[in-house]
Amino acid sequence: MSRTPAEAAAVAAVTHSDRAGGALPVDDGEPSHPGPAEPLHVPVRPCSCGFALRVYRTPLGTRTAVAFTSRRRLSDCLGRDVPSVRLALPAVRALAEPLGVTLVRVDPQLSAAPVRPFPEDTTPLLPTLPG
Repeated sequence: MSRTPAEAAAVAAVTHSDRAGGALPVDDGEPSHPGPAEPLHVPVRPCSCGFALRVYRTPLGTRTAVAFTSRRRLSDCLGRDVPSVRLALPAVRALAEPLGVTLVRVDPQLSAAPVRPFPEDTTPLLPTLPG
């Protein structure tokens, strides 16, 4: 089976290593986060070949990938209906890099409120002036 480098990195990042006694890889690319690289919940969107990484923008407009340490955190930030996959941080970076995205936010806190549908009442907010 032929895999792209990003796919190979994704598989390697979430597959248990036989050499490490069945443990997940220790290097998650973040020196400030010691310990095993636990898979994160990463939002995706359906596409013709399966799923694609969803990319967002920071408040300053920089493109970023996001990942969450739990499904609940993803749901709290993006909503319950957002599909996700579990990937280790190096795999998220490997998938984002070909898209030109170098920033990955883990557990972002700020997001826009969900869009609400217009109320059934379509009465204009401002009165219409005659003439």
